[in-house]
Amino acid sequence: MAVVVINPNSTVPMTEAMVSEAKRAAPGLAFEGWTSHDGPASIQGAADGQRATEPLLKLVEAASEQGAEAIIIGCFDDTALAAAASRAACPVIGIGQAAYHYAALRQWRFSVVTTMQVSVPVLQDNIGALGLGRYLARVRASDVPVLALESGDEDVTRQVLETAQTAVTYDGVDAIILGCAGMVHVTAAVRRAVDVAVIDPVACAATCCSWLVTGSTAEPAG
Repeated sequence: MAVVVINPNSTVPMTEAMVSEAKRAAPGLAFEGWTSHDGPASIQGAADGQRATEPLLKLVEAASEQGAEAIIIGCFDDTALAAAASRAACPVIGIGQAAYHYAALRQWRFSVVTTMQVSVPVLQDNIGALGLGRYLARVRASDVPVLALESGDEDVTRQVLETAQTAVTYDGVDAIILGCAGMVHVTAAVRRAVDVAVIDPVACAATCCSWLVTGSTAEPAG
C-alpha cells in the first residue's frame, strides 16, 4: 500500500495540494490522500486540534489496518501525533515534527512562520516537547487564516512574505520553516524573497518517509 497523508481537517483541496507536493518531493513512493470529513474545516489552535482528534485517529487506525507503509499527519500542529503513533503498526510522522528535525540535523537556528496567533503556543509546546527548543528563534504569526492560503490572493502571499522577511531581519536565523500545510502554495515565493533556507514541512515529511519505508525491514549494521 501507499504512504497515506491524512489531513485532519475537512478541506479536500488542502489534502490534494499536500499529496501533490509529497509526490514531487519523494517520487519513488506512492502517496494517497485521506481527508477527515468529520474534522473542522481548518485547525487553528488547541481547540480545533481537540475537535479533530477522534476522527483523525479513526482514519489512522483504518490506514494501518489496510497496510499503509507509513502515515503522515498533514497538519503542522502535529495533531494527536503521539496517540496516532501508538495506534498504528507503521511509522507515523507529523509534518511539523519532520521539519523541526530536519532543521536540527542541519544545525540550523530557525523561526517558524505560521498562520494565526492562536497557533503559536501549540507550536512552541511541540518544539519544546521534542527537545529542540535550542534551535528555535521565534514562532511568528502572519495573521493569515488557514483557509485563506487556498485562495492564492496576492495580499495573503504578501503577508506571509513580510512575516518571513521580518524573521530573517530580526531573529538571526539560518532557516524559515513554513508553519502550515496550506503554505505549499507560497513556498516558491518565500524562497525568492529571503536569503536563508526555507523549509516546506510537507516535502520534509515525504522525504522522511523515503528512508523510513525503505529502511523498515533492513537489519541493523554490525
